[in-house]
Amino acid sequence: MAKYCIGIDVGGTTVKCGIFTTEGELVEKWSVNTRVSEGGSFILPDTAESVKARLWDLKIDQADVVGAGLGVPGPVDADGVVPVAVNLHWGRKDVAGEFRELTGLPSAVGNDANVAALGEMWRGGGEGSKNVVMVTLGTGVGGGIVIDGKMVSGSHGAGGEIGHINVNPDETVKCNCGNAGCLEQYTSATGIVRLANEELAASEDASVLRNDEVSSKSVWDAYKAGDVVAARVVEKFAAYLGRALAAIAATVDPEVFIIGGGVSNAGDPLIDAVSKVYRAYAFSSCKDIPIVLAKIGNDAGIYGAAKLALDAANA
Repeated sequence: MAKYCIGIDVGGTTVKCGIFTTEGELVEKWSVNTRVSEGGSFILPDTAESVKARLWDLKIDQADVVGAGLGVPGPVDADGVVPVAVNLHWGRKDVAGEFRELTGLPSAVGNDANVAALGEMWRGGGEGSKNVVMVTLGTGVGGGIVIDGKMVSGSHGAGGEIGHINVNPDETVKCNCGNAGCLEQYTSATGIVRLANEELAASEDASVLRNDEVSSKSVWDAYKAGDVVAARVVEKFAAYLGRALAAIAATVDPEVFIIGGGVSNAGDPLIDAVSKVYRAYAFSSCKDIPIVLAKIGNDAGIYGAAKLALDAANA
């Protein structure tokens, strides 16, 4: 009986790889540089060679590996084909088929944000749950939805694009997606800085935020210290995110919301602020859904990809 599965998180700078037992124990992890030259043609071969070499070093027989899962930054269809992945310089690419040919391993592919949600469900903040929504607050806002243990990708690969829910129809500034009023514009790290600068410009209240260049971290640090301007920024941040989560809950009714990404390093004060708003707006049956912090951080992608491979093998 096979004992291992492989998880691969393909990023624009590095490809993170992990070998896991089929019970979810991480055996080894490492990374490979992402070579995006020549249309990203080196990425899968480099990764495949690295995986095979690591299996050899660990004396793991390929017959003992159920398969490999890959999370990629782009939409993925049901056959493991990526229509486009701009950050990797890929056009249409049969990622699952190519990786299977390169390694001889059964291969499964998913969007990286959805795969990370699967990882947090398996061995992170959602462990023990089958229905989770993960929101990743970083430079942008990403998300992943898992229902009955399966990733929700949707018919266009856009399932889980939580950052582009419209939360402000009066917004005039465009989001990077081309629309305006997206959640990402207010709850990402850059969105928090924008809110803070607007608050500083709108009042003359004393604030430590006036002393240095504003960052998401400085806003949260000031908030924890009782800064009145930072408090107004967090109030707006929490209002946008809390209401968005309430809308999502009325749609998919998860067991838990998981908050990850660099902004989540603010910790419990962030969870408390968002939870207060969420409970005020959530549908009655959903008010008690917990909002928790992600637990496995940057490793969520490799955990989720390994789980993707394991699920494909057991399908």
